[in-house]
Amino acid sequence: MTAVDTQTIHRVMHEIKRRRLEVLRVVDLTPRMRRITVGGPQLAGFVSLGADDHVKLLFPQNAAEQAAMENLVLGAGKDNGPMPAMRDYTPRRYDLDALELDIDFVLHGDGPASTWAEQAKPGQFLHIGGPRGSMIVPDIFDSYLLIGDETALPAIARRLEGLAPNRRALVVIEVENGAEQQRLESPAQVDVIWVLREGGQDHLLTTVKQLTIPGGSLYAWVATESKMSRQIRRVLLDEHGLDEKFVKAVGYWRLDDSDEE
Repeated sequence: MTAVDTQTIHRVMHEIKRRRLEVLRVVDLTPRMRRITVGGPQLAGFVSLGADDHVKLLFPQNAAEQAAMENLVLGAGKDNGPMPAMRDYTPRRYDLDALELDIDFVLHGDGPASTWAEQAKPGQFLHIGGPRGSMIVPDIFDSYLLIGDETALPAIARRLEGLAPNRRALVVIEVENGAEQQRLESPAQVDVIWVLREGGQDHLLTTVKQLTIPGGSLYAWVATESKMSRQIRRVLLDEHGLDEKFVKAVGYWRLDDSDEE
């Protein structure tokens, strides 16, 4: 077995476990972002080590899907039967002493996760699985560049909260309008640029092209619509000259899909 250098970016795998958790609280952070706190005894042993970890949420729509979900062994492929819809979401916060887990949902009126979140009430239940693993990015960089839309806000907020006071972070976030801006807390020095889609204009890529990149060693993380994430990655590499080893760009959703994180 090879030892892992904990001072480099590395992946840690976790035991995959499905949990049935009760809805404890429902709070609207903005008009389109709802935080749902779930918890209960089955949250014991839950682990999420990376800011951009994902848990899988399961949304059975009928008795047959409910039965298939009960028999599903996560990570072993699909079992027989009509499988429930599954969506990936970032654990925003978890507290093993209180046995609580916060998950933030964008309310966009379409898809199983948003539809469930819009009607969620304390006393209901949510099945989750994972995280399967965590990508650990140790706080060894001078600066951080974090780019995303509202679906990336939970991961961005977690990353910022974990930075040391002597770090600098430049954050670019695209949201629908000014009402969707959230307060971001961090010990680090943080500059936030809010890009508004209001009026039908999408300026995210233009904003990224015009950025002044922070100095020192830099880690860049991008999460938005799949095509946009690829375009931003190319701008960071080709126009800003960032080191490809320290640029992670992922697609959190696709224009032809609904209700991705």
